[in-house]
Amino acid sequence: MKNKTHPFRRKWGQNFLSDSNLLDRIIRTLDLQKNDSILEIGPGDGLLTEKIFSNVKEMAIVEIDPLLVKHLSIRSDFTDIRIIHGDILMQNIEEIPITNPVRVVGNIPYNITSSIIFWLIEQLDYWEDAHIMLQKEVADRLIAQVGTKQYSRLTVLVGVYINIELCFKVAPDVFYPKPKVDSAIVRFTKKKTPIIADTDFVKFNSIVKAAFLKRRKMLRNSLSGFDFSENIKKEIDFTRRPETLSIEEFAKLLG
Repeated sequence: MKNKTHPFRRKWGQNFLSDSNLLDRIIRTLDLQKNDSILEIGPGDGLLTEKIFSNVKEMAIVEIDPLLVKHLSIRSDFTDIRIIHGDILMQNIEEIPITNPVRVVGNIPYNITSSIIFWLIEQLDYWEDAHIMLQKEVADRLIAQVGTKQYSRLTVLVGVYINIELCFKVAPDVFYPKPKVDSAIVRFTKKKTPIIADTDFVKFNSIVKAAFLKRRKMLRNSLSGFDFSENIKKEIDFTRRPETLSIEEFAKLLG
């Protein structure tokens, strides 16, 4: 598909990769194995897809744009790829017709980045690792250290389940159309043991959300609506601000 012929959909946040050197660098970063099962989110016009597919056992791609689905479906070199027309957030990895756990790759719409990350968390059992192109600002929040401005609710909520590695940064001029922000490839891997139990997530989310909603206030003020035991109050100094608590310390607030 020629770039100029595709009507880019702003609502889907479409920015396609166009630089062959970047595509090759992504392939090297993925370290593909012949036995891999790959799930690609938002393949666009298939430039990365074709480089991946020639190196793996099987592949499924999920694309929301019907024009792109049509373009991908008529490619003779993609006949063995499972092409799914739909919203990735509506998909269950377990039901996609390839072997799981899959390895996930995606150049995703930046406006649904958080939703896709939590979609991955909901389906931890069905993927091995994920390499996602993110807005660099979001990547910085995901890898932020305790006590920094970037350390946030997102850092904590994702960090209880997932390890984050920033692979490399990406400039705007390797996309078409060019985004207005810098990007980064981020690798997600699952923690061997989650820091909190799944059954505690709703309560944990409420605590973390309340804390960071008033991040300049002390915990005794921002979390005044919660009833914490005396043992917790002995372990955690509630005169601290939320950005000074590690993920493990936030977990202790569950009791």
